[in-house]
Amino acid sequence: MRAFTRFAWAVLAYNLGVVAWGAFVRATGSGAGCGRHWPLCNGEVVPRAPAVATLIELAHRITSGLSLALVVALAIWAARALPRGHAARSASLWALALVVTEALVGAGLVLFGWVAKDASFARGWVMGVHLANTFLLLGALALTADWSSRPGGVALGRRPALAGLLGLAVTLVLLTGVTGAIAALGDTLFPATSFGAGLRQELATEAHVLLRLRVLHPFAAVATAFVLVCVARAAIRRRPEERVRRAARGLVGLVALELVAGLSNLGLLAPVWLQLVHLLLADLVWISLVLLAARALAPPEASAVAPEHAMPSVEVAAARLRGS
Repeated sequence: MRAFTRFAWAVLAYNLGVVAWGAFVRATGSGAGCGRHWPLCNGEVVPRAPAVATLIELAHRITSGLSLALVVALAIWAARALPRGHAARSASLWALALVVTEALVGAGLVLFGWVAKDASFARGWVMGVHLANTFLLLGALALTADWSSRPGGVALGRRPALAGLLGLAVTLVLLTGVTGAIAALGDTLFPATSFGAGLRQELATEAHVLLRLRVLHPFAAVATAFVLVCVARAAIRRRPEERVRRAARGLVGLVALELVAGLSNLGLLAPVWLQLVHLLLADLVWISLVLLAARALAPPEASAVAPEHAMPSVEVAAARLRGS
């Protein structure tokens, strides 16, 4: 199963790249590069004499199509290699359903013209849905990889208080991600010349609804960061195993980096490269939270090392005994 586990982590890493490129498409206003055509690009399979925006959008469609193929391959491999009812097999099926939904949402953005400079409220709402679906997809892929190397699943009834705290954290990160997607859209559509000018834009009585929603994101991010730190500490207290401790420490470190990136994004007026870094860190915070929840709520048998991972150490011990 080690080959499957490595492949699952690789699929997750590839999808992080696809998500970042999708943000680049939005930040550069290249979403209309293929017109209101999907899956064709400007009515052609291979556009002739494409503009830069067309190349950017076409590259995103190609990489997204490969993402779909990889997740399909992951689900098929899981169905063949893992027994029915295995947690990783179930997670791979969720990933398959979510990557299909991801493609449909992306197609809807193009077909309805919710791209480039469109500033409709509908686009902001769909962008929030798109972000939430992306988070769920990344979470399903992370669980597929993590659970494939050991017994998986969660036992919510054994630690209801911790499960409630983690559920609150998951909900807050999802909502904060949605506000972040709307804020990023506002940065693209209504760029500010200075921090003060941006704040005046948001507080003006005639401000666009996307600008009014943009101001919520920093407050949501700080509040969510505080909750995540508290949840990480609670998870360590209740489950002091090393795997839980590593996940909790990783989460807290990523939260700190994300806050620095967010403040820098505000101060530097959201340059494209920093928007991509900010989004990547948000994705990693989400994945770390999902893994922490999975490990902190794992049933007792999942805390033990899987037999195939224990074999090398057993063989080394036997060799040492023979040598003595």
